[in-house]
Formats: sequence, structure tokens, C-alpha cells
Amino acid sequence: MIKYTIRRLLQTIPVMFGVTIIVFLMMHLIPGDPAQIMAGERASETQIEQMRDRLGLNDPLYVQYGTFVGNAVQGDLGNSIRSGRAVSDEIGVRFWITVELALYSTIVSVFIGIIAGVISATRRNSFSDMFIMVFALFGLSMPNFWLGLMLIQYLALNIDWMPVSGWGSPQAAILPVITLGTAGAAIIARMMRSSMLEVIHQDYIRTARAKGVKERYVVYKHALRNAMIPVVTVVGLQFGTLLGGAVLTETVFAINGLGRLVVEAISQRDFPIVQGAVLILALLFVFVNFLVDISYRLLNKRIELD
Repeated sequence: MIKYTIRRLLQTIPVMFGVTIIVFLMMHLIPGDPAQIMAGERASETQIEQMRDRLGLNDPLYVQYGTFVGNAVQGDLGNSIRSGRAVSDEIGVRFWITVELALYSTIVSVFIGIIAGVISATRRNSFSDMFIMVFALFGLSMPNFWLGLMLIQYLALNIDWMPVSGWGSPQAAILPVITLGTAGAAIIARMMRSSMLEVIHQDYIRTARAKGVKERYVVYKHALRNAMIPVVTVVGLQFGTLLGGAVLTETVFAINGLGRLVVEAISQRDFPIVQGAVLILALLFVFVNFLVDISYRLLNKRIELD
């Protein structure tokens, strides 16, 4: 296990290297001259040249990349064009808001999805199974922003049970978490049902039942742990997707998260903010997938991690 962990950590190095190259090239692939964009449309040639010197754009490309990586390792992602503040400071607070939103939404989707999937699988072709699968299909087909608007209309405006927008209190988090977690719960429920149906027909499950083991113990002790392996993969991917895809939910509920910050930065051509946000989200996604790989062994001791 320790050798595998060290090997997986070493394997993430080339992935992170590739991420830094892509993020670095963002500045050079945008249309026009980055220095002119940052200096402003009315900037003179002298001001543009000064901006190029300040950004190091006159240096060879490999020197610029080395400077970018060296500064990023030290936590220096540059300064925002819009505010002049350090990018790390601009991203800091917004980043943790988005992480909280994604984490709470993932917890809700996992809790609902696993329970719904197990019930659906153990009661196959029953009314409960059909009811859960219909709602899972509804959850997959429904746009998040539409669900958010409907929740605001009926639970916040008509009934006045929840705040319309904002973040920071448990009550304010309920509607955006439900909005963002609904599609994930539907995906996990369908995956859980499929995985459970495959596992509960295995020989060791039949043997446990033949020995007189209680059905609840067979389902939740033996079948569930093995059925969770493909679900864990989906959960890891879903969490990473929520980190980068929460922008619509943040916009609907006026949450000052990282996704909303990136959209604002793109509209204002604040490319250092965009670069820093993409780099942090990509590295976090790599780390989450590393944890998913490690969790396989924890769920099933028989799995050999090569």
C-alpha cells in the first residue's frame, strides 16, 4: 500500500507538469497581445512595452515558463489586472466557498444516491424501483439553473422558508446544495443500482444466504462494499466536476464562489485570475482522483494495487 501510494504520487508529477504547461500557454493563445489587453485599449506603445517587460513577455518562452512555475510553487500567481491584488488573495476566499458548496452537494448526492440505489436494486421491478428510476431520470434531465430558480420561487419567495441568495449560514446553503446535488444523486442512484444488481448475484452472496445470514447483513456488509467500488469512481469525478461547474448555481444564488469569479475575470479579461483558478482546480482534481485510487484498497482488501 505504501509503495503504491508513493508510485501514484510520482505518477501525478507528469500530469501536474502538463497542467502547468496548458495553463501557461493560456496567456500566449489568447487573441491579440496580452500586454496590450492588460495595459488597456488606450495605452501608448511605451506603456505597452513597459507592460511586456513587467510580464516578462520579451524573454524566451522557456524562461517565461520557468519563471511561471517557480512563482507558482512559491504561491505567487501574479496580480489581478482589475484590482491589483495578489491572485492568491483574490482566489483564496472564493475558492473555499466553492469547495464547501461542492463538498456539501457531494455528501447529499452520495447519501441519497446510495440509499435510493440499494432500495431499487433489492426491490427490482417493484413500484419502489420504478419510482426511484423515474425520479433519477428526471434528476438527470433537469437543468440545474432551472431547478434553482424553481426552488427560489416556491421555497424562498412564495413560502419564505429559505433565503433567496447568499452563503455563510446552514439555512442559506440548503437550496444551492439541493440544486447542485440533485443530478449527482440521480447518477449515483443509477450506478448503485446497476452495481448492486451485479454483486448480489455473485456466488459468495448466495453462499451467505444459504448459511442463514440475515438479508440486511448480506446486503449492507457483503454486497454494498463491493458494489461501492465503481460508485467511488463516479463520486470522485463528480466532485471534481462540481468544483469547476458550479458557476451556474453560484450565479443563480448570488454566491461569491470561484466559478463566479472566473466568469467575471473572463468578461474583464483578467487573465492572471483565470490562470490561477484553472491551475488550482486542475491540481485539486488530480489530487481527488489520487484519493479515489487509494480508497479502492480500503473498500476491498483483496484488490491488488499495482
